[in-house]
Amino acid sequence: MAVGIHRKTIAYIDKQAIIHNVQQEMKRLDKDTVLYAVVKADGYGHGAIEVAKAAKKGGASGFCVAILDEALELREAGFTEPILILGLVDVKYVELLVLNKFSVTVGSLDWLEKANEIIRVNEYNEKLYVHIALDTGMGRIGIRTKEELQEIERWLDGNERICFEGVFTHFATADSPDQKQFEKQVSKFNILVESLHRKPPFVHTANSATALWHKSSSSNLIRFGIAMYGLNPSGGVLSEPYQLTPAMKISSEVNYVKQMQEGDTIGYGATYSASQGEWVGTVPIGYGDGWPRGLQGQDVLVDGKRCEIIGRVCMDQCMIRLPYEVEEGSEVILVGQSQEQLITLQEIADHLNTIHYEITCGLTARIPRRYDNTSIANSDKKTNIF
Repeated sequence: MAVGIHRKTIAYIDKQAIIHNVQQEMKRLDKDTVLYAVVKADGYGHGAIEVAKAAKKGGASGFCVAILDEALELREAGFTEPILILGLVDVKYVELLVLNKFSVTVGSLDWLEKANEIIRVNEYNEKLYVHIALDTGMGRIGIRTKEELQEIERWLDGNERICFEGVFTHFATADSPDQKQFEKQVSKFNILVESLHRKPPFVHTANSATALWHKSSSSNLIRFGIAMYGLNPSGGVLSEPYQLTPAMKISSEVNYVKQMQEGDTIGYGATYSASQGEWVGTVPIGYGDGWPRGLQGQDVLVDGKRCEIIGRVCMDQCMIRLPYEVEEGSEVILVGQSQEQLITLQEIADHLNTIHYEITCGLTARIPRRYDNTSIANSDKKTNIF
């Protein structure tokens, strides 16, 4: 996909905000606990490589990704830190796992047996490092019974080719005020781990929500994801134990201005009819950029004033109702602050009845990411771009 460098629709990423958020969490960790920055899905849409650089500067000692290709991207960018792949990887790619020193998630003895044979035949000098996934209630991937886990442990015991580096689970409701499901999963995880004769170096449960609101949960590796980007995992239902600084601002411009007559229609389906004398601006962003069609009725900011998106969002453009005639080229803040007004990713998510994760991950490559050190709270000031 072509990157739109010749228009003014840009996602600004504040690397200092990422550094700050990581540092805030690092202050809360025990001395024997490490923090891995989760940079899957292109750093939740923020840009994996630049986010990884900032997270490392903030104190992250490793990284988590979802797929093998994301891990390879980090290695190719020069990162030598530990990288844990949280998703399952086809066993035929064992060579890439071993030679790049990736840690990989495993959910069955069958996978381990096949991997071991590949390593034996090819006589690799390096070991394969594995983290056993436990399904305690997420219903996604992982071992479910003590018998399965103990069988895997016996098989791994003394294996010279495969290192049992970690065991983990993922909580489904760590961001919820209702603790019943969370406590049920904690109990099941503890029962499974206690069935091991010897714990591996890493026993981990803590995603962002668990790290923020369940500090007592046994975990010596924090998988720090959405909170690193300054976003509350609960969508604001639970209060943050420290201030999270949002890292993303999205801005564009008014590139066309017109005054409408009464009854003039706007957009596909003619779903909006203008009043006499209304000023309407066109903004070059649409669902082809990951700005969803359902954002009709959502506000953006122009000159510190809220302006409603009118008519259906098009693939490449959307239209807004202006309070008065503005100059073409005037800045439009879609996410961020303009004077005293602020639009957050949470507001966008609430409008769409979804979560902010989906919004940032859905932004396409057509929107360039630019990296600076100015926080979103000061986003109306000029910044120095790296």
